[in-house]
Parts: sequence; C-alpha cells; structure tokens
Amino acid sequence: MLIPNTNYKITVDAMDTEGNILDEAQTHQLTAPEVPSIDQAYSKVSDSITVEWTEEPGATKYLLIAQNGESFFETFASNSPGTITGLQDATPYIITVRSINSAGKSQPSLPKIAITVLSSVSAIVESPSSNSIIVSWSELPPAVMYSAVIMRADGLGTRWSENTTSTFFNFTSLDPGTAYIIKINAWDSSGIPGDDSTFNYVTRPSAPSEIQIINTPGGLGAQFIINGTDAGTNYTIHLVSGDTSINCSTTDSLCTISSLQCSTEYKVYLEAINEAGSTPSSNSWIFTSVPCAPSGIAVAEADPGTLTVSWSSVNLSDYYVVFVKSDDGLEVHCNTSQTQCFFPSECGFIYSMSVFAYNRAGQSPPGEIVSYTTVSCCPADFGPAFVSSDTLEIVWSPVRGAELYETRADDGFNVIFCNDTATVCALSGLQCDTQYNVTVFSLSESKGSNASCASKSMRTAPCSPEITNITMSNATSFTVHWKPNNMNAWYTVTASGEAGLWECTSSNTYCSLMDLPCGSEYLVSMVANSSEGTSLPSYSMSLETAPCCPANLSVAQVTQSMTNVSWSVATGAQTYTTVLESTKGRAKCHTDEGHCLLGCITCGTSYSVSLQAISKTGETTVCNYHGYSSSPCCPSGVKLYRLSNNATRVSWRASAGPSNYTVTLYGSKANFTCNPNSNYSYCDITDIPCGDVYTVVVSPISTSENQLLFCSKKIYSGKILFP
Repeated sequence: MLIPNTNYKITVDAMDTEGNILDEAQTHQLTAPEVPSIDQAYSKVSDSITVEWTEEPGATKYLLIAQNGESFFETFASNSPGTITGLQDATPYIITVRSINSAGKSQPSLPKIAITVLSSVSAIVESPSSNSIIVSWSELPPAVMYSAVIMRADGLGTRWSENTTSTFFNFTSLDPGTAYIIKINAWDSSGIPGDDSTFNYVTRPSAPSEIQIINTPGGLGAQFIINGTDAGTNYTIHLVSGDTSINCSTTDSLCTISSLQCSTEYKVYLEAINEAGSTPSSNSWIFTSVPCAPSGIAVAEADPGTLTVSWSSVNLSDYYVVFVKSDDGLEVHCNTSQTQCFFPSECGFIYSMSVFAYNRAGQSPPGEIVSYTTVSCCPADFGPAFVSSDTLEIVWSPVRGAELYETRADDGFNVIFCNDTATVCALSGLQCDTQYNVTVFSLSESKGSNASCASKSMRTAPCSPEITNITMSNATSFTVHWKPNNMNAWYTVTASGEAGLWECTSSNTYCSLMDLPCGSEYLVSMVANSSEGTSLPSYSMSLETAPCCPANLSVAQVTQSMTNVSWSVATGAQTYTTVLESTKGRAKCHTDEGHCLLGCITCGTSYSVSLQAISKTGETTVCNYHGYSSSPCCPSGVKLYRLSNNATRVSWRASAGPSNYTVTLYGSKANFTCNPNSNYSYCDITDIPCGDVYTVVVSPISTSENQLLFCSKKIYSGKILFP
C-alpha cells in the first residue's frame, strides 16, 4: 500500500515472451492526499450546509459533496470550513469531503448527515396605526413555532421578542413615524431556527391636530400651516366641497393651494403619510373661500347728479365695497351689505365702477369694470356777444363731455337752431324786436343731448323804424315823424350833411331837429334803440334847409333911375330875387348872379330893401336889409355964363325936395369944384386956366355928402370962351 501524498519512482520494463527485458522506462508520481475526516456538518441558511473537517497535508483544496438521493451538489474549498450552497431547505443531505492535490483526489471521507434549516417565512408587514405594526406570514409546514423580534432602527428603546404558533403578530405601543427592524424565524422540531426574515418598517405617522389657515393675496388661494410636523413625513390636506376635492401635499409645515373656487365652503381634512401609510387627523376644519366677483353690475342715473350702482347678490359674502373712479382721477367708495349703492355724480364725467364682495376670507377677485358716462354739462354762462334785429350771436365757455352744441331760439311759434362744435353760434333770420327763449344744449355721442339745460330770455334788437314825413317848424327846425313799430324802444334821428351831424332822441313817434344851419342839404335817417341793441337804420329822406341870407348886401345908385344891388354868395341859394319897394312903386329883379340892376327908381325916395335867396328845390329865405334912399334928383336947366376970361357961372333949376348941390369942372390939367349956398341955384367958378376943355357936372349931394356922378354933363371950352 502506498503512502498518501508521497512521491514514488515508477519503472516499467518491456519483456519478451521469454522474460527478457527489452526496454525500460521510469517516471515519478505523487500519491493523492490523505482522506479527510469531517468534524461537523450543519446548516445555518436554508439553502446551504457548512462543513468543518481536518485538513490533510499536501492537500491544495477540498471537494465538498452533498447528496440527496440522486441529487449531488459539489463545491470546492481551499480550507476548512466550507459551505455547500444551492440546497433545498429542510432537507437531509449526506455530506462527504475529498482532499485534492496535483496527483488527484483522495477517497471520500466518512459521510455525515446534515439537514438544511427552514427557509425564511414570506411575511407581510403593515402599520395599521401610528403606534402599531402587524406582521403576518404564510404557514411554513415543517415549522413548529415562529419567533418575532422588533426593535427601533436607531437602537434606542426596548427590544421585543415574541414566540407564537400562529402566523401573525401585532406589535403595539410603538412610537409613531419611527423606523423599526423586524426579524421573523420559523423553528423546526429540533429547535433550530430557520432563515431570518428581516424587515425595516416605519410606523404610520401621527397626524397633527392643529392647522392655521391663511388666505393668500389674490383671493383664490390659501396657505395651510401645520403645527407639529415630523421630518420625513408627508402631509396631504384635502379640501372637499360636494363632489369636488382639492389636495395639497407637503413635506414641511407649509402647504399652499392657489386654485380654490370662489364663494365655496370647504371641509378641510389633514392626512400624515409615510411609507407605512397614512394617518388622518381626528379633527376637521371648515374653510370658506373669498366670494366670487359680483356680476350683473348695472348703473342708472334716475335723478341727475346721482348714480345708482346695483349688482347680483353673491353667495357667502358678508358685505360689498363699490369703487367709483372718475376720469379726473378722483375715487370714492361705498360699503354696504345691500346690493346697491348711491354716488353723487357730475355732468360730463366718465365713471369706472367695480364691485368687490367681502367675507372673513377676504376680498373677491376683480370682476367686471363698468364704465358710465354722464350727460355732458349744460353751458351756463352763455349770452349774446352780438345782437341785431335779425341775429343773436351766442357765445359760451366749453363744458365737460360736450362733443357738439345745439343752440335753439324759440319765440313760441317757430324754432331756429344751429349745431356746431365751436362754442359760438349765430342764430340768424330772427324777427326783430321779438322775445326768444334761447337754450344751448350740449351733446355727446354716447349720451345724446342733455335735455335739462336751462333757457334764457333774449330779445332781438328793435326793428328798423319808418320815417313817415318831415315837417318844418321854422327856418332852422324840423320835426321828423315815424311809425311806432317797437316795444320799449327809444329812437335816434340823425341828419347828416356837409355842414355836420345833428341828432335828436325821443321815445315818442316824433322828434325835432333844432338849429340846423341854413342852406344845407341832409339825409335824415333814424334807428331804434333798446337795451338789446340798435336797429338797422331806416330808409333815408332828404332834408334841405332854406338858403342862407347873403352876409353882405350893398345898393349903389347907377343913374338917377337905376340902382345896382350886389350881395355876397348865400349858402344854399341858386337864384336871388331883389325887391326895392316904396310908396311910389317897387322895383324887382330875379337873377342867379350876385348883383342885380334895378330900374324905374324914383330919385329922392326911401325904399325898403329885401332879397329872397332861393334854393335849387325852391326853398326860399326872405332877407330884409336896412332901408335905402335913392339919391336926390339931378337939377335941370343947367346953363353956363362967362363972367370973365377965367371965370364962369353955372346955374340950374333945382329939383323938388331940399338938396345941396355941387358943381365940378373936370379938365385935363385940373378939376374945379364949387359948393354954392343951399339957397342959391348957381355957382361961380374962377381961376380957370384957359386953353382946356372941361366937363361940367351939377349934381345934388347925397346924405353921405358924396357927389352924384350920373347927372347930365356940359362941355365947356376955355379957348372958345376966351379967344
């Protein structure tokens, strides 16, 4: 017998039939190790058996074999102990071990019988409440008992161990929301525990009993603050209203919901959740969301100056606030528990109105904004800027809200109106001296006309008067008459001509123009005046004053029977008639010149002198002047008597009536005059140079002691008389 684990030299001879060695070969060979001896074989895990053996010298590894019937399970191990895996639980196996070196395997060891332990149970772990964990499992038939052990995962607290023959166990009085390690074993009849079933499980969390609810700005959201939260626990807040449910989950103490329904009452539930399940709070809360925005907003202006804002009632609202903002930026508001509010309003404004509903949760979301435009304002300061007999020009200041103005004038029978965007309107084609009710209406496209505008009474200017006739009061005064065609008017009559302007005023139907200059032509017209204005002028009538008397008139004796009357130009006169009148007769001359020669004058006679200045229309002015006395009559029978060579006597026969005479000799060298005594009818002239021809005139002397040169002349020659 060979020795295990020993090197041997092996020789092999080749021999023939006769025993002769033909050839020889040698080799070295190691024997297998010694057969190992199993100390023990046992199972700690249901699918394996652990084997312990004595290790043999020279063995490099070992082959472990488990046999159950025809089933073999092998595994190699480098040393003891070694474990055979892949086995069936609760099954007896024959265990053998063979040592191995490079030469091969040893013979199997003596067998050992080993049974695998029970497998782990298939358990279900749950936490029905925050302080309990229930473990349940399926029955494992080979097991005769089960054990359950539980302890906090953090090692704190008490470790509980329980044995039972049932298939479940309820651990109570645990800490809520706490992680536990749970181990379950099945035990066989030999009192050997099977595989561990180990679970890490958390008890359900405890649910906080207090929640603080805060409405978020904006109206349809809320913040939920949970008091007493635990780390690692999720919280879900459920808001339920009818069939509607809104959830909010959080891992901390704050949860926000931003999609609430307005005007809704919610029932609030709290649930704490971890991997073990959920724990509802024992409390519930009622939460009311903000009201919905009021709808059906309507604005009415039953009375000017007051707006009535109304709306539909909103569910779950406590009161309402109406905000009214005018387009000038001013804003007012109204608080009420009713569904309408009243606001003062002004004309010509655009008002924007919004209504909010309120309850304890806060303000409703913004709703409809309604705009309302009040009627445009009425112009109050309108008045006439121009008034005539047929026109009223009305002006006013612009007013708020007006896009167009309509001005109407109503006399009770007819209405005249004009439309314009400007703040001035001329109402023309009116009746003169007529009372009108004038109204300026403001209009806007949205509201139409403001029918409440007040009217003012205005009267057109008087009608044009009509002059009926003009009568002469005296040479410089005239009375103008007219028809009374106006009420409460006074009249102004104007005479206008080159000489100037004359006026008279009266409220009657006549008026006198006084002290008009003579010799003037006038156009006479008149206007009617009232507090409303002045009428158009009447048609004009011509007025002519009588011509003026000539400023200067002179009467000059031309001959004993002829007189030349001359005068200065008389204003307004076209022709003149001159009359010299005495008891012995009259002399008359009509001329368009400034002088007139009157014949048939009786010498030595006193005449009255008058002149008629006649205008081109026949107006006549009689001008009387101082009386005129014609010159004394010329003497008759003038004779010359030579008294000496250088003297002569002139004699005559005196005319009727007292008179003084003068004798004058007119010569080329000298003139000679002789004034006899009034008692004599002759006169002697001496110292007459000879050799000259003289003209001798004997003439009476007028009162002005001027010599009359128109008496008969005699020729006297000094040569003839004095040879």
